[in-house]
Amino acid sequence: MLWKLVCLVLTAGSIVAVSAQVKTFPFTYTQQDLPNGLRLVTIPTDSPNLVSIYVVVQTGSRNEVEAGKSGFAHLFEHMMFRGTAKYPPEKYNQVLQRAGAASNAFTSDDLTAYYTTFSKEDLPTILAMEADRFQTLKYTPEVFKTETGAVLGEYNKNSSDPEEKLDEVLHDTAFDRHTYKHTTMGFLKDVQDMPSQYDYSLKFFDRYYRPEYTTIVVAGDVDPKNVRALVDQYWGGWKRGSYHPDIPVEPAQQGARENHIDWPSPTLPLIDIAFHGPAYSDTSKEWAALDALATLAFSRRPVRKAGRPRAEGGYASRQYGSKRGSESVGSGSSG
Repeated sequence: MLWKLVCLVLTAGSIVAVSAQVKTFPFTYTQQDLPNGLRLVTIPTDSPNLVSIYVVVQTGSRNEVEAGKSGFAHLFEHMMFRGTAKYPPEKYNQVLQRAGAASNAFTSDDLTAYYTTFSKEDLPTILAMEADRFQTLKYTPEVFKTETGAVLGEYNKNSSDPEEKLDEVLHDTAFDRHTYKHTTMGFLKDVQDMPSQYDYSLKFFDRYYRPEYTTIVVAGDVDPKNVRALVDQYWGGWKRGSYHPDIPVEPAQQGARENHIDWPSPTLPLIDIAFHGPAYSDTSKEWAALDALATLAFSRRPVRKAGRPRAEGGYASRQYGSKRGSESVGSGSSG
């Protein structure tokens, strides 16, 4: 087995050497930071009349540092579609429908991303509408309670899947202090308590939905100068915040850990084996090397946003590698 692994690494090195002259990212792009800290990345492509916008907020479950407050990054993926005074939900959806736009969002451990794809003539309208909701989101306590109930339903649905529950218990077992201890959904007791946390939700939005945490990526049939002018117009007045979370450092693990889940109904046996890896670094090659190795050695099927493989017929076992921001976790499981 060791010999096979060495051959795999050598083969991977050969591939890198052959393709060293190939650009990793094939498109020319511009990256600009506005005075308020907002980052803009513009990527012109050869997609006639088609534009996609990603608004990425560098806030995920790792930012949930306060006890009893896990799951709020994911909750705001929901709340951000509850409208503003200028664009209530009905009007927001009407604008998207008239533009023939596709729009959605997702939350991970390290970020929350909102994306929309549409025709280029609607770029000013979409940028203006997105700027409005990111700066002036407004919702009532009643709307908040409704949405927290939907999040609890989502948690319960996920918990009925043994693989999802296995992932939740794995990270609760693997981490003691770091916020990766809880999944993006949060701890159940915190999700159950969300309806009483309206005031805290306003504080969470005020802390993290700020320009210094946000990157706008505009790709497609666009002109960078025009995009920058529109972003300056609609996003330039967004005020910078001052909050910086104190994310605890995970102490070194001193020995093997294990846990067990008793499942109430018949299911195939599942096992996850995970290890801690180095934190991401702009200067160290370790994280990038393990990232490549996890893909080459362990990936056998597509991976969805939460880092777990989607179910696929034809395999009795599966192996994969996944990463959680400043900690890497590699797992194998069989069933």
